[in-house]
Amino acid sequence: MLLESLRREVLEANLELVRRGLVLYTFGNASGVDRDKGLVVIKPSGVPYEKLKAEDLVVTDLSGKIVEGKFRPSSDLPTHVELYRNFSGIGGVTHTHSEFATAWAQAGRPIPCLGTTHADYFHGPVPVTSDLTSQEVAADYEKNTGVAICRTFEKLDPADIPGVLVRGHGPFCWGETATIAAHNSVILEALARMAYYTAGLVHELKPLSSSLHDKHYSRKHGSAAYYGQPPDKT
Repeated sequence: MLLESLRREVLEANLELVRRGLVLYTFGNASGVDRDKGLVVIKPSGVPYEKLKAEDLVVTDLSGKIVEGKFRPSSDLPTHVELYRNFSGIGGVTHTHSEFATAWAQAGRPIPCLGTTHADYFHGPVPVTSDLTSQEVAADYEKNTGVAICRTFEKLDPADIPGVLVRGHGPFCWGETATIAAHNSVILEALARMAYYTAGLVHELKPLSSSLHDKHYSRKHGSAAYYGQPPDKT
């Protein structure tokens, strides 16, 4: 069986989405990529999470061609592949229809950075894609969803903003690994929920100051990060 270690990680990432209440029934998916081999491991389409096993996961190449697996891959595979092909630094992708993040996506509103919790993880608002054209929906819909995400990040760094809201659809997140991508999905839903509640408490949303936003992000990311313990202490 190909990529056993990656299969186990991707399975755990999928199950983490369930444990955290981010998916219902067979909604959502997680994947991981082995860059050296050029292979993607992804959840099969429509298979219930409670029955999902590592051997059920589907292996494809970066064009979406099935290399190993008895099931059809997630219908969102072309979106994942598009992200892997354009965001060279990522190793995992997750997609959910989590309640609060999806509400912002359906409203077509980016999630503003209103506090330091957001700033710890996203160096800027969580963006929302533009609507797909009718032609993009009719032909290669899932691939064009990925194209729309990449278009949104033409002037943004996916390492600094590890997630997006697809207009009218829901959130996609990514990270260096499938584990980190799932973690970012959990964080994004928490940020979406807090921003939603904040929007109900004030008439006008005021973003966090750029100085405080930058400070909190840099505490956890980059060469000057000092949050947590150094690698030799963990």
